[in-house]
Amino acid sequence: MEQANLSRINELAKIAKTRELTAEEQEERARLRKEYLAEFRKAFQQQLSSTVIQYDDGTKVPLTQLKKTGLNKKHK
Repeated sequence: MEQANLSRINELAKIAKTRELTAEEQEERARLRKEYLAEFRKAFQQQLSSTVIQYDDGTKVPLTQLKKTGLNKKHK
């Protein structure tokens, strides 16, 4: 998300603390928050998909594989 959009979200939050937002400002805030959350979720999912669990015996298991199959009993 662009820094300008983050700054605008923060600006709207400050305004909301001092007065009620107009309908247009509320719509803009909702749209910007939705965009921010979508980008955050996408980045977080990418981070999780590249995470690997390494066990004491040296085996490495991608986190996505653990999610699909569950924990391997020999590594409990």
